[in-house]
Amino acid sequence: MVFLELLINALIAGVLLGGFFAALSIGLSICFGLLDTVNIGHPTFIVAAAFCAFLLNDVYGIDPVLAGIIITPLFFVLGVGVYSAYYQFFEKTSAEALRGLAFFFGLLFITEVVLIMIFGVDHRLAIAPYIGESFRAELAGMQFALPYRLLVAFVVATIMCLGLQAFLDRSFFGRAVRAVHQDMMALSLMGVNPVYVKRIAFGIGLGTCGLAGALMVIVIPIEPAVGRLFIGNVFAIVVLGGLGSISGTLVAAMILGIAESIVATFFGPSWAPAVSFGILLGVLMFRPTGLFGVGDTR
Repeated sequence: MVFLELLINALIAGVLLGGFFAALSIGLSICFGLLDTVNIGHPTFIVAAAFCAFLLNDVYGIDPVLAGIIITPLFFVLGVGVYSAYYQFFEKTSAEALRGLAFFFGLLFITEVVLIMIFGVDHRLAIAPYIGESFRAELAGMQFALPYRLLVAFVVATIMCLGLQAFLDRSFFGRAVRAVHQDMMALSLMGVNPVYVKRIAFGIGLGTCGLAGALMVIVIPIEPAVGRLFIGNVFAIVVLGGLGSISGTLVAAMILGIAESIVATFFGPSWAPAVSFGILLGVLMFRPTGLFGVGDTR
């Protein structure tokens, strides 16, 4: 009975944790999966957004989710600027492979240093009525808990994923983004500027950091270097789900969230990353394009 209770609680926490992982990964799914831009600093931009949401919450008492919505346009503009610089100095000269990666590494470290100079190295956590509270129920003598902070992250992440999936599938711009991913030359022959499309799409990808950062400061205490803990997770989720597949990103996040939760519950949290990457390698052995990828094994 105790084992079953632990298992069910681990499954519940894993599904909710998967929603949080999806929120962290969805922007990278656009930047890396569709635009082939290896933004290694994506989690650090999320941490920067988390501190912005924390400031709005701490100074003005704004709910963290609303704060995330407020700062999202700012990170969209930042993303447009970052890609413009990346294109001008690296992609335009076909130097994006190594020097472009170094560019994003540089942004990662510069952002961390700036955050340390402003906020120090202390951990911060937002204040909201649902943080620290859980919905508790008892069934057949077993206790179950549903943390509201993870439930909020799950709901917001699901809305983000479904909304972006619908936008990419049904809008002209979304189809143009997929065309950039598939055949940039053909898109140019149709009179569409692929650089403009990639610039706006990268802005959208980085814009998701606004809400993802708000969810981060709800779920865990933040400090400037915490983004490094999620670099492996977000890239593993994007690759596992299939490059360019938003729905695949959501499903892969759920799989890794459940796997990490179960392993952490029964074997300890130190084993969780190993199991997650073991799942990634196992899937790629039999399906190199990922769960929902089609013909792309980059």
